[in-house]
Amino acid sequence: MILPAVKLGTLVLKTVCKPIATRLKKEAGLHPRFRQLIINFAQANHRFTTTLQRRIYGHATDVDIRPLNEEKAVQASADLLGELFVFTVAGAALIFEVQRSSRSEARKEELRRQELEAMKQRDEELAKEIEHLKHTLEEIEQLAKGRGLSGILNFRHFHAAEDGKSAKST
Repeated sequence: MILPAVKLGTLVLKTVCKPIATRLKKEAGLHPRFRQLIINFAQANHRFTTTLQRRIYGHATDVDIRPLNEEKAVQASADLLGELFVFTVAGAALIFEVQRSSRSEARKEELRRQELEAMKQRDEELAKEIEHLKHTLEEIEQLAKGRGLSGILNFRHFHAAEDGKSAKST
């Protein structure tokens, strides 16, 4: 029952975080200091990706790279910020799910270990009982050998008579 609820909760969380990310993107461009920070970040990211692309394609990397205009920089950073927020929420939900699953597996493993321990203990008890029965049988055989063939017959007759008496008295 808990697994569907957790999965539904994760889905709701992802759905709710998308409008929050959109709002965050919109507000990011309005605050003056934060706006300047994300513009600087977008320009640095633009220089890095352009240089990387030029290296990959084998073009010269010592050329001047034109900076993005302010609106494009704000938009790029705001998009990145929104995607980062959604990714962070999804990652946190994934980590939570993995931890919950591992705790569940650990509990199951502990139960299996306890069951195995109980089986081993029961096996040891049965082995002791078998050993005790073997010892008792050896004692009976020793008594029977001492009395001979008539001792065995008397022993069987004696036990049959006892069984009959106990059945009549009940």
